[in-house]
This record gives sequence, C-alpha cells and structure tokens, in this order.
Amino acid sequence: MGKIYVTVCICLMTIMDMMAQPDSPDNGLTLRQRYIAEIASCTGKGDLENLKPALAAGLDNGLTVNKVREVLIHAYAYCGFPRSLRALQTFIAVLDERKAQGIEDTMGRDASSVEDDRTRYDRGRDILAEISGIPADAPKAGYAEFAPVIERFLKEHLFADLFERDVLTYEERELATVSVIAALGESVEPMLRSHMGICRNLGMTEEQLERVLAIATTDPADCIVKDIFPKGNRLPDTPNFTGEAWLEMFVTKADSMDCTVGNVTFAPGVRNSWHSHPGGQILLCISGEGRYQEKGKPVQILHPGDVVKITPNVVHWHGAAPNSEFTHIAIGPQQSKGGTVWLDAVSDEEYDNR
Repeated sequence: MGKIYVTVCICLMTIMDMMAQPDSPDNGLTLRQRYIAEIASCTGKGDLENLKPALAAGLDNGLTVNKVREVLIHAYAYCGFPRSLRALQTFIAVLDERKAQGIEDTMGRDASSVEDDRTRYDRGRDILAEISGIPADAPKAGYAEFAPVIERFLKEHLFADLFERDVLTYEERELATVSVIAALGESVEPMLRSHMGICRNLGMTEEQLERVLAIATTDPADCIVKDIFPKGNRLPDTPNFTGEAWLEMFVTKADSMDCTVGNVTFAPGVRNSWHSHPGGQILLCISGEGRYQEKGKPVQILHPGDVVKITPNVVHWHGAAPNSEFTHIAIGPQQSKGGTVWLDAVSDEEYDNR
C-alpha cells in the first residue's frame, strides 16, 4: 500500500507541475503532430493493435484521410513495405468502421503535380540540402562512396519521389521519419540523430523532439498502470453509471488531506451521468480509450497519457469508448467545498455525438 501512496504523490506533483507550465497542446506538439508521431511509430513497430485507436484519434483531431495515408506510405522508406502495407490495410478497416457508424471523414487534398525539368536526382539532392542545411556539394557519406547506387536511390526516390509529394510538409515528413526510426530501436540510432538534426533545422524545438521520442519509444504495455494499481471492486448498480464500473480508492475524505484519489475502470460503452465537483477534478487517463464531455462542448476522445483538468462546478461526464474498457485515476481536490453533484443521465444521442 505504501508504494501506491508514493506513486499517487508522484502523479499529483506531476499534475501540479503541468498546471504551472504555459498552455501547450502536448509538450509543444499540436494534436496533429502528436497523432502523426503516434501513427508513424505504431507503423514502425508493426503494432497494429495500438495503431487502430491512433488512426481514429488522428482523424478526430484534424488529420485528413490523405494526410494519414501519406504518413503510412512515407513510413515504408524506413520500416519496409510489409509494415507499411499492413498499416494501410488497418487504416482501410478503421475507415470502414467509422463509415458504418455514420462518421464522414475529410479526404483532404492529394499531392500536387510536379512541374520541374531537372532530373530526379538533382531535385532530391536540392531538397535534402534545403531541409538539412548541409550544402549539396558537401563530401559524401561513407555509404554513398561504398555503394553509389543506394545514394542515387535516396536522392531520386526518397527525397524526390516522396518528399516532393506535398500532402505532408517537410516538417511533417521528418516528424514521421523520426517517429518510425525511434520505434525501430538502438540499431539505427545514427540515422535517428541525423533526422533529429533535420527536424531542428526545420524549426522543431528540443521539447517537441523529446515528446516525439517519448511517444515512439514507450511500450504501450508500460502505460497500463491498471496492472500496478488494483482494479478494485465492482460498483453497485446505480443510476449514475450505465453499466459495470470498478473503483479502488487510494485517498479518501477520512485521510484528512482535503482530496480524494481513486482508480476507476469503465466497461466498454459505460459512462457516468452528468455531474460536477465544487472543488474541481483531475483525470489521469491510464489505459483503453475513453470519452469526456463538458456541457455545451463536443465530446473528446481520451487516450492513455491524457490529462483532463476540470474546473470547479463545470458540468461534465466521462466514460469508456463503445468498444474499449477505459481506466483513469480520478483526483478530487478541495473536498471541503463539497462532494459530487449528480445530475441527469447521459443519453445515447449525447454519448454518440462526437
């Protein structure tokens, strides 16, 4: 039990630190950048199970079908055709599922035609010089001297055929590249350093790169804290939950700390009723895929690592996605101001309105 309290204290200190920092979408990454990194790294690992929710979340947060597809195509240059093709097949399945649910995803524009009389080699050479900041006439790398044909393939195909496709910006392509390479592991670390240098030259910050590496190198299994925290007991049937949910309390009002901390797990499709907290609430999303909505605002998709900061008296609900169990740590500060105020049940229409 001592380990649980230590871990909870660490979580609380982390949240307090995050709340003190300036607002940023995700440690410097926009939501679109974050999901490009997640999609690319899952593709690089061949992790199709976690690729599916990443694809859906990317579409929900502003990525077009063509942008996502281009990330998966681009990935083949770094992790090979087999994983790229399996990722594309997974994306087709995700789009079919969403279409069946009545979700109309935005296709976005396709690549513009290339009108340039220079050879593909020259175009690729100049693109590489532009994005890397290294002059085109700089001495060639050892591999290029040893195997000139692969240097030609890189210039003509990778930096011309792929990088000229303007569905993705140069920065987005390098973001995807770093994510794939980092996911492949230490054996390709020199290439990772090189592409991180390109990212810096294109304007990405160290904070952004650190976040990309964290996304790409974290094993999803390591994020499933529900295997560390006990799931707890099934809550008795109540009108405040639409189905099965489990609760393990770590800090209660009886501890005289003016806050509560508990581990809550929702069965697939289960959510709680509209409610508010006089002292506010913080949710640390642990595993699965969840849903969260504040009154009058759209439904948000929640994934492991997301933090939801709910201000006092804001009416909201939260729960699991239709096909996924969902676990979060719920922190209730300022309990001296009063407990949860329960309101009406969340209708199916409200739950489905994304």
